[in-house]
Amino acid sequence: MTEVAQVAPTVVVLADDLIWATRLTAAITAAGGQPRAARRLADLERLLAPAPGFAIIDLTARAYDGIEAVRVATATGARVVAVGQHDDAALRRAAIDAGAERVFTYRALFEDGPRALGAWLAR
Repeated sequence: MTEVAQVAPTVVVLADDLIWATRLTAAITAAGGQPRAARRLADLERLLAPAPGFAIIDLTARAYDGIEAVRVATATGARVVAVGQHDDAALRRAAIDAGAERVFTYRALFEDGPRALGAWLAR
């Protein structure tokens, strides 16, 4: 019987905040993925261009528009989730409307990121 090697999915993490970029990439690694860090919208587009797969977008960035980033990522065919403030329902709804599968709160990913993101990658 031949075993087939599992290839870890590549996940582009778009976050301009160093702390959240680090937390999100660590959570993806712990969930079995291969994170690719992006800090600007142009980086997101470049990293998703060859093979759209997965993207996590921090919605509360200063260097890019989080909702536009969701639109750009989903337009490539990538599966997208976002992360944002728990009390900003309008921003979370806008991200869903732009194509995000789900918007996690910062707290949810801080407390249980690897499990939550692992479940998302497995779907």
